[in-house]
Amino acid sequence: MIDSSYKLLADLIEPEAYIGEVYSLNYEEALVQVQDADRKKVGGIPALSFLAATRINPKEPFDIREEDASIILLRVIDRGELPTDAEFTRLRIIGASKVSGDPEKLWDDQAIVDPILQQILSYTGIRCRVLGTFYIDEVKGRKALLFGSDLSNYYPNRGLKVFKLRGPALERVVNYRRPDADLQRNIAVSIGEVRYASTNRPFQKISNVPVKITPTDLLNQRTAVFGMTRTGKSNTTKIVVKSIFQLRWENNEKIGQLIFDPNGEYANENVQDKDAAPSAIKNIWMRAPSQLRDSAQREILTYGIIPHPNDPDRRLMRLNFYAENNLQLGKDIIDGALASDQTKYVSNFKDVGFRSAEDSDPDEVRRFKRRTLFYRALLFKAGFDAPNNIRPETDNMFEKELLEAMEGDNRRLSAYRRAAEALSKPSITWSQLASVARDLYDFVHNRDSGFRDFDNAYTAEHPDRTSWADEELMKILEMFRYSNGPGLIGRVKGQHGAKQDNDYADEIYAELKKGGLVIIDQSSGDADLNRITAERIMQRIFDGNRSDFVSGAKPEELLVYIEEAHNLLPAAESKELSNVWVRTAKEGAKYNIGLVYATQEVSSIQKNVLRNTANWFIGHLNNTDETRELNKFYDFSDFEKSILRADERGFLRMKTLSNPYVVPVQIQRFAA
Repeated sequence: MIDSSYKLLADLIEPEAYIGEVYSLNYEEALVQVQDADRKKVGGIPALSFLAATRINPKEPFDIREEDASIILLRVIDRGELPTDAEFTRLRIIGASKVSGDPEKLWDDQAIVDPILQQILSYTGIRCRVLGTFYIDEVKGRKALLFGSDLSNYYPNRGLKVFKLRGPALERVVNYRRPDADLQRNIAVSIGEVRYASTNRPFQKISNVPVKITPTDLLNQRTAVFGMTRTGKSNTTKIVVKSIFQLRWENNEKIGQLIFDPNGEYANENVQDKDAAPSAIKNIWMRAPSQLRDSAQREILTYGIIPHPNDPDRRLMRLNFYAENNLQLGKDIIDGALASDQTKYVSNFKDVGFRSAEDSDPDEVRRFKRRTLFYRALLFKAGFDAPNNIRPETDNMFEKELLEAMEGDNRRLSAYRRAAEALSKPSITWSQLASVARDLYDFVHNRDSGFRDFDNAYTAEHPDRTSWADEELMKILEMFRYSNGPGLIGRVKGQHGAKQDNDYADEIYAELKKGGLVIIDQSSGDADLNRITAERIMQRIFDGNRSDFVSGAKPEELLVYIEEAHNLLPAAESKELSNVWVRTAKEGAKYNIGLVYATQEVSSIQKNVLRNTANWFIGHLNNTDETRELNKFYDFSDFEKSILRADERGFLRMKTLSNPYVVPVQIQRFAA
């Protein structure tokens, strides 16, 4: 007995959409013969459109266990060769010659070519890519439509009818998802409509066919959004962000999302599109059901280095560099800003660390406090406002013998004496301490000063020490010796907040773990500062989720978006595998961290990141260097010419984790 499950397959075939016959087939390609009348009846056959080839008759029940109970999915690539093409071309040339010079007649007029010959000439070939096979089988105890991305067998001498996919059948194909996926989370969200070409005319009968994505495809995966400027990358990213955020009221599921926003177009109303109302992703809470709007609004947070006049609730990404628990964090930020500076004294300074000294060694504690004292003075000299509750403390920090040696030095009496007097006072200002630093450095390094005699006596009394002037202290003091030393450190003073108590990276991570949407506006920051900030936050996320994983807990699912990714991700030629972005690309899946990166050039992204990318959204690229890189992945080579030619905004080629083939789509315009 034949059950009704055959309809799962039969419903993909629309008899009125018949276009022709397969006359040649192999495991990779199919050649289809098409007649002009059938082509016209279905509204034309655009390049890259989907076709279905089969032996089943959709009007009659059939046994799904039979070998012929399947449909081969084809994609139109180009014209295919017919054995008669040479003769047909000759006849067309003859007809064209007869009307040459007559602008009112075409060579296919019946007066030139008789109806029988017109009928013969109306046949042509179409070359198609074989994408795979639809068939029916049992999954989890019930019949389901399955798709295999290949052909298991074919018979060259058995005919196949070919149909254009359109309307409901096309919608099922472009939105096909494997039935063994996590159905509880498999919520489909519409992001646009099917579009095959730049020329997108309504008579093709493919308009208004919705294309959907499963937002959870992006979780724990790498997602790429490529395309030239103003081709819809940001709009696509916003659609994705919105679809993930909406899961909180559509599926009662909160996913933490973090957006690095280099142009401020997510955190602020975007006025780029003059013909559309300005809209910001931070306003998507307005789409929530009325009873959830207040909570949804609270779960969207914006951060920035400086305040914004239209965003009074913005949280500032500041760190108190003076605070003892932030000394090393602040130093790491400074070191990152100086990473490319190989000047000797700068390199020396980058070697200094601020891990706390052991309390059991009083002398080492005092050395640590001296380093901290002058490091804070260096911060002050660099323009970092000093907190009111942290003042210079010099008590018991400088030996009486050292100060006496400085005061009694006859060669530079005035400078050294002034320094000694300042260090002897019960209270001293950061400004005074900064002035002392250079003189102290000079005193230690001046062979003619009294330091050598003092130091010989010191090391005799402390045989475990090589010198009073430990290397790290001298590396800090050396920065005062050069006029631009403090200025180099001042590059990151925008990240300092004298009244800040906590670490913004910890705060952001905590909000993400609760399912919040965090937007970091980097539009007003220095490029190096933005890079350092992003890496710090990303490292905190990576370390936090990794720690949960290692401890046996399930890490929270988080999704990170990087706009203008070439500014943050390592360059394509980089071999650095320990970089946090590369590690996230390679290891993020097991730590439940997803990464969405958008940029103009495929070739600008490091190979390790590209190779671990599962979801792709490809807009217009204007050169073959970029498309050659893209051709290495999935079947994007079929779309190379289209990608190079079609520059319409929002016209993308999409491949997602749960969809087994590339789908061309016109992305809808984002609206909060």
